[in-house]
Parts: sequence; structure tokens; C-alpha cells
Amino acid sequence: MHLTPGGAPDWCPDPRVLKVTVGGHCPQKEPQSPVSRGSRRYLICLDLLCLCIVSIPFLICELGVVPPVHRGFFCDDTTIQFPVIHQETISDTVLISVGILITGVTIALGECYRVSRQNNSKCRPREGYLAAVYYQLLPFLFGSALGQSITNVAKLSAGRLRPNFLAVCQPEGLNCTTGYIETYRCTGDAGAVTEARKSFYSGHASFSMYSMLYLTFYLQVRLTWRGARILRPLVQFVLILVSLYTGFTRISDYRHHPSDVVVGFLQGALVAYWVVFHISDLFSKKQSEYVTVPPRPETPETFTNC
Repeated sequence: MHLTPGGAPDWCPDPRVLKVTVGGHCPQKEPQSPVSRGSRRYLICLDLLCLCIVSIPFLICELGVVPPVHRGFFCDDTTIQFPVIHQETISDTVLISVGILITGVTIALGECYRVSRQNNSKCRPREGYLAAVYYQLLPFLFGSALGQSITNVAKLSAGRLRPNFLAVCQPEGLNCTTGYIETYRCTGDAGAVTEARKSFYSGHASFSMYSMLYLTFYLQVRLTWRGARILRPLVQFVLILVSLYTGFTRISDYRHHPSDVVVGFLQGALVAYWVVFHISDLFSKKQSEYVTVPPRPETPETFTNC
């Protein structure tokens, strides 16, 4: 081993870059200033406030505070003459419950397992279970609220009529000789008629694609078991297939036009990509502060004066 004029080995790097320990022992990190409990509570409150703010458009639309745009129709428009199917294949309650439950439970279990393994390693800093779950679930919930808020704003702004609009509306005294009918009165249930004006775009398609694609990205990072190479892509394929099936049922139930479902898929995928790569830290590349080199035959020694 050759020594530099300073007495350090020639292979020793710049001490400003890293610290090398010979012998395989884990070096001690420099202590960082702890975050006070007050600061943590403030940051958590700020996160929850942002989550509530981004949910406001969704809640306003769901509570019926703002009505959808009133649009007319052509009597010969066959795209809005489908019958009413009262029993939905996948209801709103099932969609939201299953989407949040599957993704939330998977993230919680995955983070608990990751933290358990990390805390058993002497070379990694210890991390709390609740903190790990919180920092992974928060971006998912934020993206869910944001995506549904965008979807509901689009529904009210576009006011596109659903495929079963005429069957739901049951317009009174319909006169088809004028071509485009803008003034008409619906005799059907008022709440159902309001919902029949919210076709564009599909909330089922957007939320199912968002939740399943987000979970697909999460498994890509966390499911690193190499025992079965095709297990992870198989699970990811099933998740995307579930999302596609959910969106396609909206077409067969005559609740959305095919273009509504396609746009919903696209919006959900874009929101999932944005949240995963620009809000969460799933794919962040954290450079290690220390490098441990293989042990040498000499007595283990730490070089700090490189």
C-alpha cells in the first residue's frame, strides 16, 4: 500500500466527500439537530390543512352546492337513448372503500416491514413505524383528493349528458321538429337528472387508475424479493387489469361514454405519475454518506486524515 505525502493511503478519497472504514464496521453518522415536537405538530397540521384545501372542490361538488351546466340535446342523438340500469356493477362506495383500503393497507404493511428490517440493520438509522406510514400515505391521500376534485370540476363545467339521460330525464312534451332542443323540463327524479348531467369524465376510471397505478409504482420500489422474478409484474398486471375493468363497467352500465372512460384513465395515470415522482420520495435517489470497503488483512483501522 502506497502512502501519500500526508501519510494517508493513495486510495483514500477526499475527506470532504466520504469517510472510509476498513474492517467492515459501520461508521457513526454526524448527529443531526432533532426536530422539536412543536415543529412536528406544526408540519403535520400544515399537511392536514393542505389536504383539506385540496378536498374542498370535491366536497362542494358532492354536496350539490354548484349545479352542473344545463345542456340541450338532439332528438336523434342515439348516444343518450340507452336504458337505465339501476344496479351498478361497482358503486361509488365500493370503489372508494376498496381503492383506499387496498392501497392503504398495502402501504402500511410494506412500510412496517421495511422499517422492521431497517431497524435490525446496524448500518442504517432507526425510523419509526408511524412516521414511515404517514410519509407514504399522505401523498397518496393528497393525490386522491386532488384527482377527484379535478374530476368533479370537469363534470360540472362540461355538463355532458350520460348515455341514459333521456330515460332518466323523461322530458315533458318533447318536440323533435326543432332539431336541437335547449329548453325542456324533466319529469324524472331531480337528483337522478342532476347526476345524468355529469358524464364527462369518468370518476370511476380516474380514481381506479390512480389508486392501482400508485400501488403499482409502490410495489416496484418496495417489492424487491428476487426469489420469484415474475411475481411483482404479475401483481402489477392484476392491479392494472382491475382498474381497466372498473372503467369498462361504466360503459356497460350506460353511465359513461367510451371517451369519458379514456379521459378518466389518462387523468388518473397523470396524477399518479405526478404524485409518485414529484411529491412522494419513493423514487428519490438518496446518496449514502458513507462507504464501507471490504476488510483488509491489517488490523481494522479508520482513516480520517486523508
